[in-house]
Amino acid sequence: MTIFAPWADQPPLRHLFLKNMVLDAHIGVFPHEQGVTQRIRVSVSFGVVDRNDLEVGADDLSRTVSYEDVVLLVRRIVQEGHVQLVETLAERIAAGVLADARVRVVRVLIEKLDVFEEIEAVGVEIERRA
Repeated sequence: MTIFAPWADQPPLRHLFLKNMVLDAHIGVFPHEQGVTQRIRVSVSFGVVDRNDLEVGADDLSRTVSYEDVVLLVRRIVQEGHVQLVETLAERIAAGVLADARVRVVRVLIEKLDVFEEIEAVGVEIERRA
């Protein structure tokens, strides 16, 4: 679920994403959240500048951003240590993705799972632009 409007079509962007990456994270502000891990779900969408003058571009990784690079980035940031807020974790991931100059916009959705028995997830979604 997202409430953000679609990305602008100028310049044209290629939309890449990681969907529903489940990790154990040291996260939370409450005493019962200290020293334990909680399951989180991370989804990252990012827009890379695309060319609109080609029907089919070169079949070469250099014209895009590797999904693996973003997966490894997310894993590294989550493993860096305890974070109190899902907002902080989302901001760190967004900054890391935007460090690649080809990325123009990024959306990060962080969900804490298993927090409330009757709710699938709670969390935050942010958008940042280069």
